[in-house]
Amino acid sequence: MNLPRQKSASPADQDSPEDRIGRFATIWSRAIFPSTATSLTRPEFEQHLLPLARGLSEALHAWPFDPAPAHRVGGDLVAAHCTDPDALSRTLGVVDSYLVLYCGALDTGPDLTAEEIRNRCARLQHSLAAGFAQALRERTLAEQEAIARSALSARSAAEKALHVTETRFRAVFEDAAVGIGIADLDGNILEINAALLRMFGGVDHHVRSRKVNEWVHPDDAPQVWRLHAELVRGDREHYRVEKPYYRNDGTVLWTNLTVSLLRDAEGKPQYQLALIEDTTERRLLNLRLRYEATHDALTGLPNRTLFFERLDKAVTAPDRMRFGLCYLDLDGFKAINDSLGHSAGDRMLVEVADRLQSCATASGEMVARLGGDEFVALTTGYESADEVEELAVRILSVLAAPIRIDGRELTVRGSIGVVEGLSGTQSAAEVLRSADITMYRAKAAGGNRFQLADAEADARAITRHGLTTALPAALERGEFFIEYQPLVHLGDGTVHGAEALVRWSHPQHGILGPDRFISLAEHTGLIVPLGRWVLEESVRQARGWQRLHPAHSDGGPLRINVNLSPTQLYHPGLVADTVAVLERTGLDPGALCLEVTESALIGADDDLLKPLRQLADMGVDIALDDFGTGYSNLANLRRLPVSVLKLDRSFTQSMQQHPADPVDLRIVEGIVALAHSLKLAVTVEGVETGAQADQLKELGCDTAQGWYYARPGAPDRIHTLSLADAV
Repeated sequence: MNLPRQKSASPADQDSPEDRIGRFATIWSRAIFPSTATSLTRPEFEQHLLPLARGLSEALHAWPFDPAPAHRVGGDLVAAHCTDPDALSRTLGVVDSYLVLYCGALDTGPDLTAEEIRNRCARLQHSLAAGFAQALRERTLAEQEAIARSALSARSAAEKALHVTETRFRAVFEDAAVGIGIADLDGNILEINAALLRMFGGVDHHVRSRKVNEWVHPDDAPQVWRLHAELVRGDREHYRVEKPYYRNDGTVLWTNLTVSLLRDAEGKPQYQLALIEDTTERRLLNLRLRYEATHDALTGLPNRTLFFERLDKAVTAPDRMRFGLCYLDLDGFKAINDSLGHSAGDRMLVEVADRLQSCATASGEMVARLGGDEFVALTTGYESADEVEELAVRILSVLAAPIRIDGRELTVRGSIGVVEGLSGTQSAAEVLRSADITMYRAKAAGGNRFQLADAEADARAITRHGLTTALPAALERGEFFIEYQPLVHLGDGTVHGAEALVRWSHPQHGILGPDRFISLAEHTGLIVPLGRWVLEESVRQARGWQRLHPAHSDGGPLRINVNLSPTQLYHPGLVADTVAVLERTGLDPGALCLEVTESALIGADDDLLKPLRQLADMGVDIALDDFGTGYSNLANLRRLPVSVLKLDRSFTQSMQQHPADPVDLRIVEGIVALAHSLKLAVTVEGVETGAQADQLKELGCDTAQGWYYARPGAPDRIHTLSLADAV
């Protein structure tokens, strides 16, 4: 039965989990009640389904996942007289359409992705159908076995008494819906009914001419013939197994076989009675459901579920077996979807899947699609680690040829992470994580290549991920603090101000510098609140210095330099946040200098420069940090609202030696002259020796900072520093 899916993504948010389960049970009862042979009213029947619905909901969210409750639900339906095949069809339709909708977002169990929830729902349907079929079969077989026993008793009585009993027996025997066969203890077939004859192709002599023990099939379960031998000896009264048979035309007949021992009047074994139910179609249905649950609908490749089964077998195989994994992600696939549409993207994925299958055909190799544009190739049982790299090379090679879609030739590129190892050394999750990390290293290196897994690189990536996820809570817990590095006036050696440098006091990794977490904050967007906190703390500290040491105000306010990231420059609240901080603290705008890297302003348009111009008009100094490392035109300085150039340390490192490189001297001298002609002050970073400081002073630089004067430290050191403190 095809039931319409609701348009909404989920039930009303205000509904409790029990309400959603109740609504699911209502829909279920309305769907199958018309085909149910029960004396209950529909509301009473709905109450009967409610615990079954609750069981399906709990199974959907259980960890570890186990579809067995759905199997029991199928049996309970048969017990409730829902034996019409239409009841099963309608039930599967309801579960498929409404179980995830009403029960997929319950606040219980582990966090699961939508894809995992849908996979679980599919497996629950499969288990429910199997439970229904098994219960219905057992019910039918129980009835048929009773009928068959009655028929045999009737046959014995007919031989001794009335001809009418023989007639009744024949009617039951011949018209039974299941196949019935009677054989002696040597396996000679004595009687078969029409149903059994039809199962084996309708040729009577082909069935009767063979003994029972000749019906051997390679897929027989190991215990089949052991149970049969016990029954013939009289040690067992009956047994039930699933058994395949070969028909006369070579096709396979799958059955549920029940064999019972018939004894004579003295209790001695005399005959064996077989009841055979044809389950071929049901088995094919189960196989199809299994296939659909373990294969990607678009490409036909094994999906994530089947891949993890194979990977888990590979990494847990005995005898330290080799395995290799190639994790492929297409480069720039999003652009295909965005520009040509998802239909073109799907056709590209199908073509990629076909090509991957063509290059992974050896024994022990499989290709799967994990989702989106991510594919994996798994290989096992090879002899040399080089074979895994060769597989990666083959994958890149088959992707090299353009794909033609809608008259366009599209170039396919991919990044591959390669993991190679021995079973028993890593779990499946660890192998996939390593391959994923390695794939992103290949992508970061330019793509269209493969990279081999590296334990140290994996550890760095895992640490980086851990820091990324810990950043928001770290800001809330107050784990960040600020150190200050003095800015010294080269003319008289006095402290001119300080640069605020944020640090992270991490509970596990200790004190982390900005190089460890600023890029992560940029990537996650946390740089905006973190930068706002650094600005407010630094400005408040500068105002505190002025209150504690008013004498310094004779030479102007002690300045504070605060770094701005590119993301902060684009944030619309930059000007408002800065003005609010200055007003709250009472710091004069002239005592604040915002440092912006040269690379952030390369090619900046007027919209980006507008906030900086507004701040500059208020009196806030703007410093161009790391000057000389970018590619900006020197003439471009005239349009930038900057008042300070911070010369990158790469220009002055040679001045730590004597004599200094004359080329560097001329470059610095030229930059200083240009800056002063544009009325810009020049600050030099990375001053580490007295000779370097003297040389920079002679060249006309205005201020400097570096370990020669002081390392970054606590705020109370700023007013105690002098040249004697230099390191």
